[in-house]
Amino acid sequence: MKIILASQSPRRAAILNLAKIDFEVLPSHYRENLEDFYDIEEKSKELAYGKAFDVFNNTQGDRVIIGADTIVVKDEKIYGKPKDRAEAIKMLSELRGDRHSIYTSIAILIENRGEYKEIKEVCKSSVKVANMSDEEIIEYIDTEEPFDKAGSYAIQSSFCKYIEKIDGNYMSIIGLPINRVYKILKENEII
Repeated sequence: MKIILASQSPRRAAILNLAKIDFEVLPSHYRENLEDFYDIEEKSKELAYGKAFDVFNNTQGDRVIIGADTIVVKDEKIYGKPKDRAEAIKMLSELRGDRHSIYTSIAILIENRGEYKEIKEVCKSSVKVANMSDEEIIEYIDTEEPFDKAGSYAIQSSFCKYIEKIDGNYMSIIGLPINRVYKILKENEII
């Protein structure tokens, strides 16, 4: 059965490749709106679902669509992808020296012999960032790494030296809780 990742995230694709799962990429054109939902977990799940459903509607036959979304939150404030350098600096200035939460949701839509099934889950983790100096923030921002990342950082990049503690699933923080994806695919006899 065809497995499709509804994302152009190179990190999510790399995680699926690490797990030796055969898949193809078909990016979603779903327009994300973070204002539609009150509860952060529901918001995260619905964003993942919207991406997966968009691709599901544009494909046919037996298939599995994997959608995912990652939201960074501190004190109920959502940190998306920074629009520019100034916003990236502001985000990291607010995240430094404290803990924040990361919600990564998956939506897996399966059509198999005319039967449809959907699974939506959220994986919550927390990260403690060191008390970075202003100079360290600028140095990291100048690497260009933060500009397509929620919260303005990538834990698997040079930013790793500023991570003091993680509670939760490391792969989920990167962008895909692969243990759950694998288990769902296995339980549904996809792999």
